[in-house]
Amino acid sequence: MKKQILLLAITTFSLGAFAQKPTIGVEAGLSSFGMRGDAVDNLNGLIDFADGMVSTKNRTGFYAGVNTSIPLGAGVSLQPGLYYTQKGYEMRGDFAVKGMEFLGANAKAQLQNDYIDIPVLIKADLGGFQVFGGPQFSYLASSKLKTTASVLGVNLLNETMDAKDQFNSWDMGLLGGIGYQFKSGFNVSASYNYGLSKVDANKNVAGYNNGFKVGVGIRF
Repeated sequence: MKKQILLLAITTFSLGAFAQKPTIGVEAGLSSFGMRGDAVDNLNGLIDFADGMVSTKNRTGFYAGVNTSIPLGAGVSLQPGLYYTQKGYEMRGDFAVKGMEFLGANAKAQLQNDYIDIPVLIKADLGGFQVFGGPQFSYLASSKLKTTASVLGVNLLNETMDAKDQFNSWDMGLLGGIGYQFKSGFNVSASYNYGLSKVDANKNVAGYNNGFKVGVGIRF
């Protein structure tokens, strides 16, 4: 009798899992990425000596893409996706000479790395509230270093160079986050990307991608 009950339970669970068809979702939002590691720590250490004239910050951009939610049963699903994400880093300098602050001399260097992200996530749905996490593989689609400098509001330098050969084509990391799925199919989410691979092409510099995403989506 116990075996029959167990067999019935397994059969019911299996039928329930297969009865739920995969769904397609689209998602887009804001991204804020920087880098972490020894290379960045050393840079920040040097910046401390600049007495506030030089600062660093994340590159703010956007991301967009599609995903598929494949039900595994009991509110758990597998969610692979394909996204375009803007990542990078920014360094800005404000060089005011004492007594000549009116010059307004400033310079900026922005690393613009654009990736194709391929996350493979496990997602748990807890009555609308969702928790998800898993590995993410990323392909570097383009990399540009943009430098600008100006004095008195006049641009003295505005150059963009291709820097793709300085970085690994592939990156790997972990992605985790939370979200909420409404009955209408509309959803909101926030996630954190923790890079595991060195981005330097020669792997000599300990620099890793690091950042956040906040977005909205719709599931069909």
